[in-house]
Amino acid sequence: MPPKDPPSRQKACFTTGGIMRHVLVMAGTGAIGLMAVFAVDMLNMVYIAHLGQTALTAAIGFAGAVIGIQIAVAIGLTIGISAATGREIGAGRHEEARQIASSALAVMLVLTTVLGLGTMIAAHPILSLFGARGDALAHATTYLQTVSPFLPLICMGMNCSALMRVVGDAKGSMHITLLGAVVAAILDPIMIFGLHEGLTGAAISTVISRLVVALAGLRGALRHDMMTWPTLSRIAPDSRHVASVAMPAILTNLATPLGGVYVTQSMARFGLEAVGGQASIERTVPVLFSLVFALTGSIGPIMAQNMGAGLYQRVRETLAAALKLVMVSIGLTWIILAAMQNYVVAIFNAHGDAAMLIHLFCSLTIGSYLFVGMLFVANAAFNNLGFPLYSTAFNWGRATLGTIPFVGLGTRFGPAGVQIGQAAGVIVFGTLAVLTAFRVTRTLTGPVAASKPGTVPASDVPTVSAEAAMAELDELNNTPDLCEPDEDQDYVQTDNRRTQRPAG
Repeated sequence: MPPKDPPSRQKACFTTGGIMRHVLVMAGTGAIGLMAVFAVDMLNMVYIAHLGQTALTAAIGFAGAVIGIQIAVAIGLTIGISAATGREIGAGRHEEARQIASSALAVMLVLTTVLGLGTMIAAHPILSLFGARGDALAHATTYLQTVSPFLPLICMGMNCSALMRVVGDAKGSMHITLLGAVVAAILDPIMIFGLHEGLTGAAISTVISRLVVALAGLRGALRHDMMTWPTLSRIAPDSRHVASVAMPAILTNLATPLGGVYVTQSMARFGLEAVGGQASIERTVPVLFSLVFALTGSIGPIMAQNMGAGLYQRVRETLAAALKLVMVSIGLTWIILAAMQNYVVAIFNAHGDAAMLIHLFCSLTIGSYLFVGMLFVANAAFNNLGFPLYSTAFNWGRATLGTIPFVGLGTRFGPAGVQIGQAAGVIVFGTLAVLTAFRVTRTLTGPVAASKPGTVPASDVPTVSAEAAMAELDELNNTPDLCEPDEDQDYVQTDNRRTQRPAG
């Protein structure tokens, strides 16, 4: 038997050098992809707003609340498949990974088909429960009934993209995400304005984008030999294996969209302008704070490497550096938006309560995102230092105790009170989370598993489109590619053969 080629070994490049430089480079590169994808979501909202119908912008807000829940389920399923197949690839069992992936994808297609069709059938009562009425209810129902049946397409794309990350093709995975965003960016203005289809055109554009992502993802997974026909006898055990991670991931990732549902319901009491204004802000925030959102996945490898090397002071320095970056980013954005708030209102063609909410955000409540950033950084620390339950607890705490009582009290003072209540709640939980994170880093004295089995990454970003969710998954699963390997890195070991690493 010929000797096996030695596997390549990756250097731990974050254990030396300036911590702030590492944080800036990792977060900066991650933010580029996030900003590009989230900008497409924001432009979609801008296009709809310039149709001049408040009911349409409100419909986007209501439909987005439902889609956010669907996407949270898709993220959880993707995390489960990624974790299960990643362990097999790491152990050199490529064929086993293919079988697990194929079984899980078959079950995922059935589950998301049921979820998508169920949402289509029950769209009207669900949206009514969320507070939609009149024309906004009718438009949002049509949008959901058009988009929801195609939920399996984007879940297929997300999961195939995750399989590409598992075998090391992170660039290829991100290219699929960006491809979906580019397709949507091109089709949105054509369908909405060129063909005069309005919100229905936006829905059709979304469906086509999902189809492109699904086909591109499937092609990528097949190219890496990560798919095969599922074996009937393997489906049940493989699905249980994936579900052990997927179910906790779904529950964790549902926190943010469910908290958003309560805010949408509360805004709906004050009319369509309030809902439209809130929806405009929610589409703008991820673009403004892409650098902050990128920290969730970017500082993880830095903390994990230094944790593994026993360099606990550098772990604490990473936490402090990330918080400094959050403060500078939020501060500069606050100053710029405060000075340009009239332009922001004009961009979204906002009037009445919608304009008032945007002005309030630009001048005051934007400051609460300093504490959102603190929460993101703290959660990244918890997930990478062996305390994932802390992350889950703070996510759900913010979505429940940090939302319901504060927003409920704020409703007494109109839509502005709702926004201020939401901001007040995150101040409390962001502060508690970052204090807990510092306490955790101060107690580090021994080797804690930085990536314990069962650790569930959570998306803190309020994603309302599939492409945004995929971009966030790319960031959550960010792997440091800034380090030079110790040996030849052109091949990876899978089973008893070597497979050429993708070129890019």
